[in-house]
Amino acid sequence: CAIAIKDGVIAVSDDGTVAGHDSLDALFKKYIPEKELAEVKRILYGWNAGAPVRGVELPAEAEASAKAGGYDLQAYKFLASPEQLREPRLVKIGIIQHGIVLPTTAPFREQKDAIFARVKELIEEAGALGVNVLSLEEAWTMPFAFATREKSWCEFAESAETGEATVFLQALAKKFNMVIVSPILERDEMHGDTIWNTAVVIGNNGNVIGKHRKNHIPRVGDFNEATYYTEGNTGHPVFETAFGKVGINICYGRHHPLNWQAFGMNGAEIVFNPSATVGALSEPMWAIEARNAAITSNYFVGAINRVGTEVFPNAFTSGDGQPAHKDFGHFYGSSYIAGPDASRTPSLSRKRDGLLIAEVDLNLVQQVKDRWMLRITARYDLYAAFFNEYISLDYKPQIIKDPSL
Repeated sequence: CAIAIKDGVIAVSDDGTVAGHDSLDALFKKYIPEKELAEVKRILYGWNAGAPVRGVELPAEAEASAKAGGYDLQAYKFLASPEQLREPRLVKIGIIQHGIVLPTTAPFREQKDAIFARVKELIEEAGALGVNVLSLEEAWTMPFAFATREKSWCEFAESAETGEATVFLQALAKKFNMVIVSPILERDEMHGDTIWNTAVVIGNNGNVIGKHRKNHIPRVGDFNEATYYTEGNTGHPVFETAFGKVGINICYGRHHPLNWQAFGMNGAEIVFNPSATVGALSEPMWAIEARNAAITSNYFVGAINRVGTEVFPNAFTSGDGQPAHKDFGHFYGSSYIAGPDASRTPSLSRKRDGLLIAEVDLNLVQQVKDRWMLRITARYDLYAAFFNEYISLDYKPQIIKDPSL
């Protein structure tokens, strides 16, 4: 964002930067002295094993590839305490953020092929760096066209099991011995060609382990997604993979604490939040929600957001009094990984494609559970009784009124 103040009025224009910087972390680094910055990050980002989440030096060839490809590449390491009876459970998590490659006016075939080529480049880099489990962003195969309400974009929908995106990623998953989470627009051919917002989980052997459909559909601002699909019907599945138990909380579900909680109660150790969200709507929430979920549900979270401003051929409105426009606003990237101990990595770029890698010890999940005892101190019986009352037609809120009023 570029911010100008004139006559006491603040004007904000979104050029993809943070006041001219690639990310908030870049701004911090430029203006806050090293000693003070360490304290800022201790409070804002938390510490892992007594220090900020540690950066990992990348091979020179990887740095060169990122520079040549114009993408942000960062790597970190989360530590757990050594244990006497369990070996470390080391897993490399990867998250990829990217924008569309061609204008939305280009032929659909060309748009999709260009995105596939870009994503392949990033996955190849992740594979070369040893990533074990990786997630892409929401609806990664296409522009995020759901504000337009135009049905031609349904052409991008495909089978979760046998569609083009799944087949494409199966080969890469097998090549790199990598679990890949692929959020797509799904066409359910078995049920009347219904469309869903779905994440497909592809195993490290190239097999399809299963899928999860988005539980919460937004009805806010330009996000008119209910024009295309409705709330999912797959519950809160956790996929037991070769590299840990993985859940997927798709986009808008991050605003619903119980959605996060259910994945944790089902045993998730890693939860990805593949998203598509813009600065004017949600940026102040972004750094909080995934980190909060990691803390309260005791797992690692990969928060993933696309980047760029996608301009569509036809103007649209959203019933909010704003004039007709042709874009959502800027998708601000800023993807990051958060740990169960309240620590987190810095963010990827706010305007560039990126790959973020974190080596984690999954033993940290159980260690944090044992330390904080959130499962033991929870009152599930109390909550269950309340929700049963709440969903009844004759429910009355438990409000005790001051008799003097």
